[in-house]
Amino acid sequence: MHTSTATADAVETAPTAKRLPLLDVLRGVAILGTLGTNIWIFASAGGEAGPLIGSAGATTDDSFIGGLFELLTNGKFLSMLTVLFGVGLAIQFRSSEKRGRRWPGRYHWRALFLFAEGTIHFVLVFAWDVLMGYAVTAIVVAWMLKRSQRAQNAVMWTALGLHLAFIGLITASLSAGTGTGVDQRDLAKVEALYATGSWWEQVQFRLDNALAFRIEPIVTFPLLVFLFMLGVKLFRAGAFGADAAGGRIRRRLLVWGLGIGLPLNLALMAGPEQLFFMERYVAAPVVMLGYIGMVGLIVEKMRRGIVMGAFESLGRTALSGYILQNLLASVICYGWGLGLAARFDSNPWFVLVLWASISAILLIGSRLWLRRFSTGPAEMLQKAVLR
Repeated sequence: MHTSTATADAVETAPTAKRLPLLDVLRGVAILGTLGTNIWIFASAGGEAGPLIGSAGATTDDSFIGGLFELLTNGKFLSMLTVLFGVGLAIQFRSSEKRGRRWPGRYHWRALFLFAEGTIHFVLVFAWDVLMGYAVTAIVVAWMLKRSQRAQNAVMWTALGLHLAFIGLITASLSAGTGTGVDQRDLAKVEALYATGSWWEQVQFRLDNALAFRIEPIVTFPLLVFLFMLGVKLFRAGAFGADAAGGRIRRRLLVWGLGIGLPLNLALMAGPEQLFFMERYVAAPVVMLGYIGMVGLIVEKMRRGIVMGAFESLGRTALSGYILQNLLASVICYGWGLGLAARFDSNPWFVLVLWASISAILLIGSRLWLRRFSTGPAEMLQKAVLR
C-alpha cells in the first residue's frame, strides 16, 4: 500500500564525525526498498487507487519478477524504516539526556513539523505517505521513553499483541468472505484519472478519499509503536555498533530473522490471497530483522568503496530521497507527466527498469549533493524552520 519510508529524525542522528555508518547504509537500503514496493503502485494503470481496488502491487503480478519483488520488498522496508525511526528517536533522547535538557521538550515540535511535511507530501505528491503516521507515533513513543523500563516493555509487547490480534481478525474476516469495507471504485474512471487527468485533479481525488488512503497507518498503529520501541531497544543493546557485541547481535538477527521469516513468508505467499495481511504485517517484520543482520554483516566484511559510500549518502539524505523518488515516479508514470503507466500498465520489465533507474538517480544524486552540502534539501528546510 504505502510506503515508507524515511524521516528527518531517522536521518539526523548525530554530528557527522560521530555517525554510525551502518545506520546510514541501512537507511539508504530502506529507501530503495520502499521504492521497490511503491513502484508497482505508480506503474499500475490504477495509480494510487490500485491497492484499494486490487489492481496494483507486486502481489497482483504473477510473473517471476513480480513474485521476486513481493518476496524481497513487500512490507519489509516499511518495517525497517519504522525501526530506524525508533533508533533515531533513541539517539535524540540520549543526546537530550547528555545535555541535561527536558524531554521530550522541543522534540514534539519536530514531530509536528514532520506531520506537516507528511500532510503536504500526501496532498501534493503521494497518497500512501508514511510521514504522517510516523509523526503521530513518534509523539507517543517519545513520551514513553521517560517512563520506567518495565512500563516501556509492557507498552511494547501489548502493542504487538494488539497488532497480531487485529491482523488475525482481518484475516478471518477476509476468509469468511465478509470483506474489509474498502470502497471499491469504478476502475475505468480511476484509470482515466491517472492516464489523462491533471495534477490538480489527482490532488482533489486524494482529498476526497483521504480516509481510505490513510487507512494503513491507522490499522497498523500498534505495529508502528512496537517497531519504534524495538528500534529503541536494539540501539540501546548496541546492535548497530562496530564492536564485537554489535556483530553478535546482528548475526542472531540474521539467523533468526531469515531462518523463520523467509519460510513463513513463502508459505503465506503460496496460500490464498486472504493471507495478504499476514504476509505484509506479520511475516515481513520478521524478515526485516534478518535484513538488518545481513546488511550489518556485509558492511562489516566489505571494504568501504563507491557503492557503500553511495548508500551512506542516500541514508544521510533519506527524507529528501523518499520525497524525490515519489516525485520522479509520478512524473514518469502519470498522465500529467510522461504517462508511461498507461502505456505499459505494470509490465514487469518496465517496473524493474523504472525501479533501477530511479534508484541509480538517488544513489548518484545524493553522493554528488553531499560533496557540496552537509545534508539533504528537505533536512535543511527542517533545520532552518526549527532553528
